[in-house]
Amino acid sequence: MAKVSIGLRGWRFDEREVFTDEGEFRPLDEVPDDTRRRLIRLTYLQGKPCDACYLIHGEADKKRANQAEIVYGEPMEEVLLCAEHEADFLYWFREAGGSDAAGTETFRDEFHEWFAAGNRAPEGYGGLEHVETDPGGLPTPPEPAELNRRLNEQYEGERKRINLETGEITTVDEGDDEDDLPSLDEADLSREYPTK
Repeated sequence: MAKVSIGLRGWRFDEREVFTDEGEFRPLDEVPDDTRRRLIRLTYLQGKPCDACYLIHGEADKKRANQAEIVYGEPMEEVLLCAEHEADFLYWFREAGGSDAAGTETFRDEFHEWFAAGNRAPEGYGGLEHVETDPGGLPTPPEPAELNRRLNEQYEGERKRINLETGEITTVDEGDDEDDLPSLDEADLSREYPTK
């Protein structure tokens, strides 16, 4: 079974789990849970800036950050990188103790702290050789609206909602309506909340 990256390099998917024999994306309910969660998360991550670039330029100048091309880590704790900063991440992971954080809730934060402290890979540190056999031959992941449409097309009278940030799929009760949501008029805006 061939493994492929979709949208961003890094996360690898078994082709048969993701694509039909005709080369189209399988319906989401036919995709294993972990794979489905990663695919949904990818739709949210595409177009996001490289974490390292963002740490360099900050929120005020984030438009200068390169767009992410690579994703490492687990969903919700992933690190997004451009090709320029992949070697820094790999050095942190292989040589500076980053592998100890693999699979933990602090994975992304630990890389961010290491990078923000001015740490970098030594000059000439090698990255990974990415083999791209035919990246244009893979379909582009569906847009979020298309994912929701596909998810709901086979359910009569029951709607599903995808949280693109977490990858969670929930059922929307018939009574759930935006009118049922609390209004801002009821919110206590005078309450003090902790800041970072």
